[in-house]
Amino acid sequence: MASSRFIKDSGLTVRMTLTLFLLGALYVGLVVAVIAFVRSPGGAVAVALIAVGMAFWQWWSSDKVAMRAMRAREVSPEEAPELHGMIDRLCALADMPKPRVGVADMAVPNAFATGRSPERSVVCVTTGILQTLDAEELEAVLAHELSHVAHRDVLVMTVASSAGIAAGLLLRFAQFGGMGRSRNNNSALPAVLIAVVVALVVYAVSFLSLRLLSRYRELSADRAGAYLTLKPAALASALQKISGEVAAIPTRDLRAASAASALCIVPALSGGLSGLMATHPPLERRLSQLARIQTELSRPAG
Repeated sequence: MASSRFIKDSGLTVRMTLTLFLLGALYVGLVVAVIAFVRSPGGAVAVALIAVGMAFWQWWSSDKVAMRAMRAREVSPEEAPELHGMIDRLCALADMPKPRVGVADMAVPNAFATGRSPERSVVCVTTGILQTLDAEELEAVLAHELSHVAHRDVLVMTVASSAGIAAGLLLRFAQFGGMGRSRNNNSALPAVLIAVVVALVVYAVSFLSLRLLSRYRELSADRAGAYLTLKPAALASALQKISGEVAAIPTRDLRAASAASALCIVPALSGGLSGLMATHPPLERRLSQLARIQTELSRPAG
């Protein structure tokens, strides 16, 4: 976990390590399955290069992909002085490098952080959230997002998603490659079925493990941001406002923000998902945790 004044979370560190190890092992197994399916030296080399290239591209371009998905742009201190001022103060308080600052021209109130390292990260807010929250609430949201950067969980989420993407590509490959082989070789069907089964297992494990990590990292960021600002009530108020505004916006207007929904402080489209399928913990659980922190901070010292 990155060095900063955000509170440490050993539970988050353990979960990130296990997720990377599990999905890394599955990713290697997926590549081996594809190489076995190809059965040619040249094809095996091509598959290995594609696998390495895909993982590198996910790591290198994580900030650009998320920014593009949210139609966000980087803003200078001259363009957004108050926003930069808040992030400057929080970064000084947290003793961490200042990330780039972005704004997405969307009515949906939300915020997210992304990037491959604290030095190459970006914190982005929508114009909707700037109009919805007051200064104290916005600062609480920014502290939440900066904790994601300091904890490096955004990078883990981005890199770990490579396994699911690769699984989808393998399904396509197995479908078209198997169809081509079956015309010349009746024994191709078992190989295609094995490739499809492997891809489905990898995708299912990637899907569920990333959602487990995503829900925990949001609770961890709520805790870290609340303890940094010492204002958990401000974050609770912000979460309630954002959730209320998102619920009132027509679904068709939320789809533009759905591409990076898992990275946002509140999911743009819940779609009725709950339990293992949800990317975020229930709002009630987040508010309950913040209320406990508020009670703890309100106790007299000593």
